[in-house]
Amino acid sequence: MKTKVLMVCLGNICRSPLAEGILKSKINPETVLVDSAGTAGYHVGNSPDPRSIAVAKKHGLDISFQKCRKFSEKDFEAFDLIYAMDKSNFANIIKLAGSKVEERKVKLLLDEVDLGVSEVPDPYYGGEDGFENVFQMIDIACEAIAKKLI
Repeated sequence: MKTKVLMVCLGNICRSPLAEGILKSKINPETVLVDSAGTAGYHVGNSPDPRSIAVAKKHGLDISFQKCRKFSEKDFEAFDLIYAMDKSNFANIIKLAGSKVEERKVKLLLDEVDLGVSEVPDPYYGGEDGFENVFQMIDIACEAIAKKLI
């Protein structure tokens, strides 16, 4: 049986598509399924932000095929682990949980590592280096997650 992991940010165009792509590159697709979603439906059906696509490509990953979708209550049934990129999205996900069991599935991505910060910042309004910094943070966290899933 596959472990199913969902990465969640606000719009599902910057951080969570990167987290999906990065974690997919570190796990066995036969045993782990990875997807991503956003708590807001701003970009449903769109590709990830071109800057996320570019930074992923720079690191040998192709996330250009991903399509944005909105997080839904059904995701609690479909996924074993749900990682939020920041406290605001964590709170929005928890509000939709129907039970303590569902709440326990939700974690902050950076709780998996000690980077001295608890949130992956949203690079959307920042410069190009913001996407590189976010990539590096997510990469470290996904490495830790992948080791737990093996």
